[in-house]
Amino acid sequence: MNILGKRYIFFALSLVLIVPGLIILFVGGVPLSIDFTGGSLLEVSFNAQSPNTSEILAVYENAGVSDAQVQTSDTGSYIIRSQFLENEGRDAVLMALNESIGEVTVIRFDSVGPSIGEQVTSRGALAVTVSSLLVVLFIAWSFRGVANAFRYGICAILAMIHDVAIIFSITAIGSRLWGWEIDSLFLTALLTVIGFSMQDTIVVFDRIRENSNIYRRLEYETLVNHSIVQTLQRSINTQLMTVEFLLLALAMFGGITLREFASILLIGLLSGTYSSIFIAAPILVLWEKQEWKTWFRKTAAA
Repeated sequence: MNILGKRYIFFALSLVLIVPGLIILFVGGVPLSIDFTGGSLLEVSFNAQSPNTSEILAVYENAGVSDAQVQTSDTGSYIIRSQFLENEGRDAVLMALNESIGEVTVIRFDSVGPSIGEQVTSRGALAVTVSSLLVVLFIAWSFRGVANAFRYGICAILAMIHDVAIIFSITAIGSRLWGWEIDSLFLTALLTVIGFSMQDTIVVFDRIRENSNIYRRLEYETLVNHSIVQTLQRSINTQLMTVEFLLLALAMFGGITLREFASILLIGLLSGTYSSIFIAAPILVLWEKQEWKTWFRKTAAA
């Protein structure tokens, strides 16, 4: 099975998945939830009727809240985002909704102050940065007996960046189709994917290190391809049997509150397995052979 011989196809497939989502993020902005921006989220349902969003916005404006945004969910409820509301402000809005539209049932109410949102953003970025740095140091130390050990750490980080980009791309697409947002659960899924991605990548790299001591005369690309094939069944079986089936069931039947989290985690872990086999190791071979020196030369010759 010549996996590395098709490495540029795998690179192109990743770009097809990443670029559209990043364009959406660049054009429309990052869909941050109140966990990061601060504010209040009120989800309600009306027992007697289904009002228009303009009626709900009018109630909020009469209550002195001018930045409210209304979104309908799959279950028929209304999700209303606005500036930070104290309990008194929430009660005033609910009373106004009862008087203007009809009997209302509160499904959930979340409120986060702006300072807390800033702390979540900064600490989340710090957590991703520190974990990435520790992984590079660990891999460089573990592979200290291998030539160009630092390459393994950098390639692992590139694979991790690939997985993070996949997650942001899928989330951007989901924000347009299903109203997904980047919240604290998204950060939890992101850190989990980083951990799984690094684990799978280290397993593949460790097999390359073992085989480099056994097959000393073997050409480097052949050695890496042989190592990938040896770990392929283990990586796929471990992910499918222990994680992916469970997350698929959770995404399908776990309810609307967990659907986004389970879907992002499902896609991210699939990407982590994919990147450890089809991205990290091929980049290692590309670096070893310095193929970028021949890219434009081949084009000119053609």
